[in-house]
Amino acid sequence: MPPRSRASTYARRRRRRVAGVLNDLTDQQWHDLMEAWGGCAYCGADEPALQRDTMLPISRGGRYTIDNVVPACRSCNASKCNLELTTWMRRKKLDEKAFLVRQYEVLRDLTAADPVV
Repeated sequence: MPPRSRASTYARRRRRRVAGVLNDLTDQQWHDLMEAWGGCAYCGADEPALQRDTMLPISRGGRYTIDNVVPACRSCNASKCNLELTTWMRRKKLDEKAFLVRQYEVLRDLTAADPVV
């Protein structure tokens, strides 16, 4: 019988959600995203171990795709949790417009360099 703790229940649900949808972010695309952003997409922190953050959280139907994933520092990723991106950015008083424009530019540049994306 599997463990019944809250954390293990959540972990099982998350594994099912992730396995149930197409997640097509390749390692090369992830490295290209990290290089293009040059640090945390939200606060600009230059940490050595950036995390994959889904702008639309997995729990809300998001997927690991090039247009939904940005590199985030541990602090921003944990703070955002499963909130909607715009709600979280407004709460943290981050420049939402600048982020969205930069997101568009990064995706445009990456898709121009690799038309398969």
